[in-house]
Amino acid sequence: MEENNWLELLSGQPQITQVLDTNQYTRRFGLTLTQEDARLLVQERTESLKTQRRIEFGEGILPKIIYAFCDSAYITQHNYRDTLIRLQDIFFLYKNEMLDEITDDELLEFMKEQFEGVCCGDPDYLEGTCLDLFAQAIRAGYSGYQQSQGRGEFSQFDIVTRWDRELYLLALKSQ
Repeated sequence: MEENNWLELLSGQPQITQVLDTNQYTRRFGLTLTQEDARLLVQERTESLKTQRRIEFGEGILPKIIYAFCDSAYITQHNYRDTLIRLQDIFFLYKNEMLDEITDDELLEFMKEQFEGVCCGDPDYLEGTCLDLFAQAIRAGYSGYQQSQGRGEFSQFDIVTRWDRELYLLALKSQ
């Protein structure tokens, strides 16, 4: 018989219940999760934590991700569960990449702002560009995100955005 990790078994059902409880709020955005969806999200959480060699105590980040992203212009009922799985994986990856220097709320704020803005709902761009640049800056010692709580940070690291802004300002000066 396969031996199960007792901590996983102990935290599984409360996690599923917490995820299902978010439906009361997310319903207003046309988003709900089934029991099967919640079970899958919690299983994926466990796998992601193992992959990233992380542990979570208490409620965990998944309900916060749900509340942060449920009003997204880019999430529909059709892609809701899969997008949550992806955002959860990205969150744990970048907590590691940022050496836990950034709080959960700061990282979520940054992720949501970029997802809705420059990423246009593309988790690949969020992961591979926005968060990668931000993580590099944090590892190099950048701490300005603490004052902004993660808001408005990407424009400082996005070379294309800065270049476009500089060209725009030059064009204004020449008029």
